[in-house]
Amino acid sequence: MTIPTFPSSSESRWDHDVFLNFRGEETRKNFTDHLYSALVEVGIRTFRDDEEFRRGNIVSTELLNAIRGSKISIVVFSKGYASSTWCLDELVEIVHRKNTVGHTLLPIFYNVEPSNVRHQTGTFAKAFARHEERSQTDMERVQMWKAALSEAANCSGLDLQSAANGYESKFIKKIVEEVLNKVKPARLNVAMHPIGIESRVDEMKVLLDLGTSDVCIVGIYGMGGIGKTTLAKATYNQICYEFDGSSCLLNVKEASRQSNGLVTLQKQLLFDIVKGKNLDFYNVDSGIEWIKERIEGKKVLIVLDDVDQVKPLHALVGNFIRFGQGSRIIITTRDEHLLTQLGVHKKYKVEELNNWESLQLFSYHAFKMGHLTDDYKELSIRAVEYARGLPIALEVLGSFLLGRSVFEWKSELEKLQGIPHNEIQKILLD
Repeated sequence: MTIPTFPSSSESRWDHDVFLNFRGEETRKNFTDHLYSALVEVGIRTFRDDEEFRRGNIVSTELLNAIRGSKISIVVFSKGYASSTWCLDELVEIVHRKNTVGHTLLPIFYNVEPSNVRHQTGTFAKAFARHEERSQTDMERVQMWKAALSEAANCSGLDLQSAANGYESKFIKKIVEEVLNKVKPARLNVAMHPIGIESRVDEMKVLLDLGTSDVCIVGIYGMGGIGKTTLAKATYNQICYEFDGSSCLLNVKEASRQSNGLVTLQKQLLFDIVKGKNLDFYNVDSGIEWIKERIEGKKVLIVLDDVDQVKPLHALVGNFIRFGQGSRIIITTRDEHLLTQLGVHKKYKVEELNNWESLQLFSYHAFKMGHLTDDYKELSIRAVEYARGLPIALEVLGSFLLGRSVFEWKSELEKLQGIPHNEIQKILLD
């Protein structure tokens, strides 16, 4: 029997999070300088080219490498942007990276209409008229500039007037929030072998009904070790990009029982969603007010994992009403009645893995490969029957039998055969 393998992913290495593309003559000492400082302040590694990189009329190797070594590029379109051949050449490379390797391009429209950039009208038309008048100008290069401008302006971006009514400080704050969501995604490690997760995440997304604007709460419940946390994290990874902010608080039960544990959870929630550093409060009541003030009205995704009491929920998410339209809250618990107490009507019960899924998960842990050998096939089926579809039991039992002989397998499985199922679980999970 062949068991499918799962590709492993490794995070790419980047020299920078952000490459800033801008016309220095207009914005280097004001808007772009303020934006650069704001990005650096929240820990975003930002490349801003210094004037010594600009030698001659060809983009330097250092600048090209900086673009290629950045996760995303922020292009600040200002009125005089198109006058700079440097800006335009950099933009051509940025758009090329976008189309070939999925590089993210975030256009910023600073006192310029997106349509002027898209169609090269207004000051952009005047700039191109001057480019075309110059006898030494390569017309093929000009056409590349125009195509790059049109494509960049069609990307989802931010406009100073529509996003912040002309207020630069507010505008910069919005840009920083946007960049944080793009370059520092809050993806969570789910499982080494996420067997059976995909279909369950699809079912969760139906319950979450992401297309509606109301605040929706979904409870995930089931016995310990059944995979509630794994499902919550996998769902979180798939949908977190659709929200203004997101936070996944794991092991709420254990964390809240530590000294000052609820305050720590409150600070983690705020840090995740608003990226705040100076969270100057030291008790739960103050934390509740901080959360109200800073999260109210935002479209957020919050996962509260392993909850067994109402009190932590009140400290972290209150009565849910203050969250912005489209917010989603996911709660995992062993206690279905707790969800009833909270008025959670959308519930997902995590069921045991079926026989096929169980054998897949067990095999990965017992053999470290995607298939069974004939000598162990029947023994593996017996082992899977003992675990009764409980993922953590399958993992523990598989790991326990890894590398043992057929004789040892038979001996260990015979010992388990006479033990009641609930006792087997206790033994495996101790």
